[in-house]
Amino acid sequence: MRLPALLLASSLALAATGAGAATLDAAKARAAIDATTEKNWGELEALYKDFHQHPEVGFQEARTGRILADKLKALGFTVTEKVGKTGFVGLYKNGAGPVVLVRVEMDALPMEEKTGLAWASRAQTTSADGKTSFAMHACGHDVHMAWWLGTAQALLAMKDKWHGTLMFIGQPSEEIGEGARAMLDDGLFTRFPKPDYAFGAHVGAARAGDVEVKQGVATSNSDSIRVIFHGQGAHGSMPDKSIDPVVMGARFVNDVQSVISRQKDPQKFGVVTVGNFHAGTVANIIPDTAELGLSLRSFDAETRKLLIDGVTDTAKGVAIMSHAPAPEVIRRHGLPSVINDDALAASTYGVIAKAGLKGSVKLEPAYKPGWTASEDYSEFVLAGVPKSVFFSIGGSDPTLLDRLAAENKPVPVNHSPFFAPLAGPSIRTGIEVLTLAVLSVAGK
Repeated sequence: MRLPALLLASSLALAATGAGAATLDAAKARAAIDATTEKNWGELEALYKDFHQHPEVGFQEARTGRILADKLKALGFTVTEKVGKTGFVGLYKNGAGPVVLVRVEMDALPMEEKTGLAWASRAQTTSADGKTSFAMHACGHDVHMAWWLGTAQALLAMKDKWHGTLMFIGQPSEEIGEGARAMLDDGLFTRFPKPDYAFGAHVGAARAGDVEVKQGVATSNSDSIRVIFHGQGAHGSMPDKSIDPVVMGARFVNDVQSVISRQKDPQKFGVVTVGNFHAGTVANIIPDTAELGLSLRSFDAETRKLLIDGVTDTAKGVAIMSHAPAPEVIRRHGLPSVINDDALAASTYGVIAKAGLKGSVKLEPAYKPGWTASEDYSEFVLAGVPKSVFFSIGGSDPTLLDRLAAENKPVPVNHSPFFAPLAGPSIRTGIEVLTLAVLSVAGK
């Protein structure tokens, strides 16, 4: 028998170690937070629009990081730049107490924006191999940076209400899953205090202002795999003289889905996505090679291994069927799931739920599935943060959601060229949630 969600939340909240949660007047605190946000709203909105118009992709966030670092310095933080290449760390000490990490990611995606916003990005970026593409904040990191700064402003305006050390970090290169690891490898938790608590949040396609607090597994495992098929090139009119890697790649795209439909437990989450397929130069030449890029997602270790092994075995089988050389199967990087602390999730939920936010606030217990996207925030947690919670905050315009539902059309989600969170309520809610979360563990 499972406890109802609210009863579960209440019982776990009692076990939470953040003493501030028990005495914090959440509604009064929210009113103070909102007052500071209103005072600084012009600056925060301008910052969001500026970042949206000037996106920078992973490990190229020099301008973005400099602006955010300067904002923290102006608030009185001690800031160390170039931690993990383009990352930075800001510390603010306010007496004895816990060290609380609040993280924001700064990078954009190499894609063209199609939102139609008046402040839409037309920026371009050049990759390490010299290729030029458009860039866009299609995952909402521009919104995140605004609510992160707003949280710092609110906490400093209320510094008589908490004690301890704030550790505000600007992380590069989340989108390719390398930024958190780069900061850790550069001494994030040895050169600087190791956090007692950590908080992060992400905007999504749910109704703007709605908040979801997840216990247990919050995001999926992520693995990126590159498959290269080697064949033998020939003239397009003489296919019998070739070993066609394009045909191998096409067969692989279809066959690899049987790993999901025929090998994976249907009760467990798992996704194999072929996101790119590159082969050949012109129509009448059969090329030597075909290269495919895959993204794998899962929640548990067993399914994760099944997907990786399934991709490898399928690629090898396709090559054997074509009498081709063995393919290259290269696992580029992998990210573990973000796992929220059950008790801290329950106690922060209890505070946020009492604060009177305009949107709904929901607690999802550990036995329910997490969010299918992935996050390298998990690297910080696994590096030894004792207690952490990563929140989900809705960003979609309610009017748009209702219209799309009536028209039976899909909602633009993260990484869509049409993804455009409603900045006002998203940023304001993010500030409320993160500030209340910090106060719940560091409040006097």
